[in-house]
Amino acid sequence: QVELVESGGGLVQPGGSLRLSCAASRTIFSIDVMGWFRQAPGKERELVANIAVGGSTNYASTNYADSVRGRFTISRDNAKNTVNLQMNSLKPEDTAVYYCYAVRYNLKYWGQGTQVTVSS
Repeated sequence: QVELVESGGGLVQPGGSLRLSCAASRTIFSIDVMGWFRQAPGKERELVANIAVGGSTNYASTNYADSVRGRFTISRDNAKNTVNLQMNSLKPEDTAVYYCYAVRYNLKYWGQGTQVTVSS
């Protein structure tokens, strides 16, 4: 069982930045993958980014949706059992509920979701 607590959502103007955090209830060394999906009204949930958090801390494999590549950066903080998503150059199209997730032993766990709204 992995419990995930998200923070950092909010309202930002286009071109602005937000930083999402997701804290896991157990050491992320025991978790294979963490990241975020997002879901906008009327749309399917889509993968935003993820990062390998198990194994070696010298290398972390990351993945990004094409729509956020170059603007979003996912990282891990092993000491805090936390992954962060730095979101820069935000666009209105980024507006969605962002759900942190973790994969451990091929099972997926979800955070409570945090609203990100990009609007002028």
